[in-house]
Amino acid sequence: MAKGNEELIVLWTSGDREVALKMTFMYTLNAKLKGWWKKVTLVVWGPSAELLTRDKDLQEYIAKMREAGIKVEACRACADLYGVAGKLEKLGIEVKYMGVPLTEYLKSDKRVITF
Repeated sequence: MAKGNEELIVLWTSGDREVALKMTFMYTLNAKLKGWWKKVTLVVWGPSAELLTRDKDLQEYIAKMREAGIKVEACRACADLYGVAGKLEKLGIEVKYMGVPLTEYLKSDKRVITF
């Protein structure tokens, strides 16, 4: 398998807590823990940014992901729209403008999945 094919980018955009817990987070964490993908990155984008800052269960799950070696990034433009950039940074999330990085992910041979 080519190196890029071993990297998964999970784009989490939904503001729905059930989608986060029962799909996005479960798959993302297991993908790393079970070795389905060598490298896993979770990108917090849009309504998910605001949801994350007010839900302690989701914050704890993010901490588990980070402990497992999952890179967690968030879109600064989105976070600023919701006024949550500082809160995301306090959770250990790298907050940056994501337009260019997402475009690079999509143009690469990395796999991108959106929830």
